[in-house]
Amino acid sequence: MEALAQHATSFQVRSVAWVREAFGTEPAQCREERAHRFLEEALELVQAAGVSEEEVLKLVAYVFARPAGDVTQETGGVLLTLAPFAAAHGVDLMAAGEAELARVSTPEILAKCRAKNAARIEGSPLPGQVKGTQE
Repeated sequence: MEALAQHATSFQVRSVAWVREAFGTEPAQCREERAHRFLEEALELVQAAGVSEEEVLKLVAYVFARPAGDVTQETGGVLLTLAPFAAAHGVDLMAAGEAELARVSTPEILAKCRAKNAARIEGSPLPGQVKGTQE
């Protein structure tokens, strides 16, 4: 159990280092930017799992009709639901994370990420759009 916790901490540290390398220190530390990118990835995940836009919009209305939670507790909730989600889909959570970190760390993908970030509209929650990218 302790080894898994150390690996998860190491993955978090390496992931933050990647964001700094790809986008810079300010975007890596910007809470709003990290929230937008997390939401984008979470939506892409549930879309890949077959969740409809209608279902997503119902859940958005449900969540935003309730008081905001605590970031630390909600982060735990995300992990506590992501792990069983991955298991139900036959995905090794840490192996998938390591594979994605390796994929986006290649020079070509880093260059695409930087270009996409440079094309962002300031103040928009949407990522930049560069032809041929889906990172």
